[in-house]
Amino acid sequence: MSPRAGHPGPPSRTLAFVESPVQLLNVLEWARPHGLRGGEPDVLRETGAGTGAGPGPASAAGAAAVPDPHRPSAPDRPPAAEPLPSVPAQVRRTAAGGPAPADAGLTVVVLSPTDPMTRGQLRRMADLARDEGHRVRWEEARGGATAPFATIGGLTGLLRRADRVVMGDPFSRYVQLLLTITRARDLVVVDDGTATMEFVAQLARGERLVRWHRKGGRPGPRDLLFAPVSSSARRRLTPGDRRRVEVFSSMPVTEVPDGVTVTANDFAWTRARFGPPRITKGADMVGTSLVETGVVDGERYLDAVRTLAKAHGVTRYFAHRRESTEKLHRLATETGLEIVRPDLPLELIARRGPIGRTILSFPSTVVHTLPLALAGTGVRVAVCDIDPAWLTDHASPRAQGFLSGVTGTARDVHRLTRVSPA
Repeated sequence: MSPRAGHPGPPSRTLAFVESPVQLLNVLEWARPHGLRGGEPDVLRETGAGTGAGPGPASAAGAAAVPDPHRPSAPDRPPAAEPLPSVPAQVRRTAAGGPAPADAGLTVVVLSPTDPMTRGQLRRMADLARDEGHRVRWEEARGGATAPFATIGGLTGLLRRADRVVMGDPFSRYVQLLLTITRARDLVVVDDGTATMEFVAQLARGERLVRWHRKGGRPGPRDLLFAPVSSSARRRLTPGDRRRVEVFSSMPVTEVPDGVTVTANDFAWTRARFGPPRITKGADMVGTSLVETGVVDGERYLDAVRTLAKAHGVTRYFAHRRESTEKLHRLATETGLEIVRPDLPLELIARRGPIGRTILSFPSTVVHTLPLALAGTGVRVAVCDIDPAWLTDHASPRAQGFLSGVTGTARDVHRLTRVSPA
């Protein structure tokens, strides 16, 4: 379904909830074409060391911070999150003239997770959002037993005054609970990776909202307890006479619910802000958290990475923020790959460069987003299918079909059909 013809003027109060760096990136992508650009940066100050080839995000090592009462303190920055020399630090872009005005159209609320890598990337994305003139409110939403009550209590007023609510993860129980409070007539879902495809399909079929890798299993006690809230959230995400719903996505969306507006995310903001990158002669590989989520067997994954790296001359492995330290240590020891823990979403890392002429990936969001972010650079993205033999006994019955769909619907990628262990 095509987007509405002409967007109305920006509502006076737009509230965005994000829980991951990619969600925040896609909020920034959404804000620009929707008239919420904030204060355009007009001064570049070099506040971070490094050899980056142009303005970009704050580096993980030593970038000066913009004072903010909601920004987490320095101890939250994990040493492991610092980029290796092969991924240069960047020049920090800051806006002249002080903070964004109090009536700025967009306020981003970060519902901070506990994972150190995710927190580190979110901090840097929050800097970028501030540099664009948007207000950022950091919530320690998972900082103890009483944190959810304090967070929800502190956000209730903002939610009730909001004209539009933007969310990155409609499957999140936190977000679903917050949806029961808001009176906003405009609801927007921005990409949270491949989960967006499943969300739209479930909404179209009137199904309960369940993440794809959990679908097919029996609901647990928490699921049953939270079921009324989840059902309420699904109803609120269904368009009606007094409610408009938009999905902003770079993913292929085939089953569109009646009344839902789908707007394409082509990563125009990313391409305008970063790059073009310097292209190296070698190949890079993108890691996945399919082992950590219990979908793929760890030993099979290690064998596949080793085989792909040898066959395609891969030298660097860009780790997913959720990959375990133990698994990454084994990969480095047994494959000789240089393990890079990016300090920002991979779309920005690749766009700022340097990046390999070929990027290898397993089925994941990046097989859809990287060709858009790297359009016109000549970089080739190649995707390797997940062999059914790699799946664990605990994998959802839908896992293979969903992962094959992620690969099959990707545009502008080279498909590697099978990997045989060396």
